[in-house]
Parts: sequence; structure tokens; C-alpha cells
Amino acid sequence: MKKTLLALLVATSTALLTGASAEAAPPTPWSQIAPTLSPNFQPGSSNICNRGDNECVDSVIVEMQRREAPLDAACSHSEIFALTYLRTTAEYRASALTPGFFQDPAFINHQDALFAKYYFDAWDKYRAGQTSQVSPAWRTAFQAADQKRVSALGNLLLGMSAHVNRDLPYVLAAIGLKKPDGTSRKPDHDKVNDFLRTVMQPLLEEIEERFDPTVGLVQFEGTPLDDEAFFQILVGWREQAWQNAQAIVNAGSNPFARALVDAQIEAVAAAQANLILAATSYPLGIGRAQRDAY
Repeated sequence: MKKTLLALLVATSTALLTGASAEAAPPTPWSQIAPTLSPNFQPGSSNICNRGDNECVDSVIVEMQRREAPLDAACSHSEIFALTYLRTTAEYRASALTPGFFQDPAFINHQDALFAKYYFDAWDKYRAGQTSQVSPAWRTAFQAADQKRVSALGNLLLGMSAHVNRDLPYVLAAIGLKKPDGTSRKPDHDKVNDFLRTVMQPLLEEIEERFDPTVGLVQFEGTPLDDEAFFQILVGWREQAWQNAQAIVNAGSNPFARALVDAQIEAVAAAQANLILAATSYPLGIGRAQRDAY
């Protein structure tokens, strides 16, 4: 059953990365999208991601594959989150194409691209040595992977926490929490949880089979992290991200209120990273060699 689920997920992701048919043109390169990617959803824009085309998500997936492939080849511990993001985005693509799944799929496609850019930018700045421009939560995640300090579950949690607890509030606040008619975009935000639930089990099984057989043996906050427990943690983080986005919006142009919100977001994300680091670090270095050999 595990291999069947894994094969299905890999096949789906591969199909999305290569295109639905041999005749389909390759997606627009990310390098042509990123320079003019705007926080504002712009249906009339010449940028496919600003207007939320389905091709935008294809371009994001291809860029994720480009970044993930060398990490996989090198057995880098940073591969765990890169693979997770790739698999999750492929599942998002399938959901976004399902009629009625999202109320406003084009808007969510735009959000998906902007969200990915936060990760790409953090990674690129860290690798370029511009660490002062990288949030503490992301620095902890990247350093833990470079130092092979934590289990695969630790790499996964550190990346997810940095991206959700730190990045997501800013993305949500930037794109807007309400539709033009004044109604909330929260239903589509919550709908993301549905496809995250779908991807969680096969993802953890793939990590267990390919990278670290101990991925399901670690406890976090006193709970063994099976796919359901992991999913509930992620849902809680996403709910807090929405509330933090509301705090950003409410702060408006008041610099003191905004600074307070920013400080709180950074502090909580950093605290979560330290908690994960403590819970998933290899004791006295034991375990990393076995994982690499595996």
C-alpha cells in the first residue's frame, strides 16, 4: 500500500512537471516571472502569476524541481523540505484544477507563487551569505540541515514552521484578506487544509522509505508524529498565520503597531524553530551517519 501511494504521488508530480502532453509548451521560466511578481493580484497583468494563470503554478513547480534535483543528488539534508514543497505544490495544482474546489482559484494561484518566492528568496540570500537578510527561523532551518543536526522530521518541521509561522502572515496580508466585495477570503485559506491532509501520509511514507526510517518515531510536544498529528500541527500554524495577517492589516500605517506585530511574528517563529531543534536533534551526533548511509 505504501509503495502504491508513493508511486501514485511521484507519477502525478512528474506528469505535472513535464506537462500534460508532449505538445504542450514548456512553462514560462521563473526567472522571467520573479522580477515583476507583485503582491497585488492583477487579472490584466502581462505576468502570468500576477494574473493567476494555471501556467503560473506549472512554472513554480518546474522551478522547485530545478532547485530540488541537485539536493536529492547530493543527499543534502535540505532535500527534505525541498521535496516536501514540491510534492505539496503538485497536489495543490491538482486541487486548483478541480472545479469548485476553490472559490477563486486564480487568486490562490497568485498566492501560491508569491508564497514560493518567499522560500526561494530566503534560500538564495542564505546561500549568497546574506544571512542578515534571512529571518531567524529560516536561518535555523538552513543551518540545521547544513550541519546535519536534526532528523528528517526535524528538517521537515523546521522548513514548514519557518514558511508558515514566519512567511505566510506576510503573504496573506500583502495579497489581501478580503475580496473586492468585502467578504473574507478565509474559506479558500481553510480549503488548503484539505489537500494538505491528502498529501501528508504519502509524503511521510516517501521520506521514510527514501531518506530516514525514523521519521515516524520522533515525538513533538509529547505527541508521536504520525500523518494525522503532523497535519493537526500544520493546521494550527496556518490558523495562527491568518490571525497574524489580520494583525498586520490592523496595524495599518502605524509604524509602532507594525513593529510590534513584526517582532511578535519573528519571535514566535524563532521560538518554534528552537523547540523543533531541541526535539529532533541527534543526541551527541548519533544518527546522522546512519541516516546518510540509509
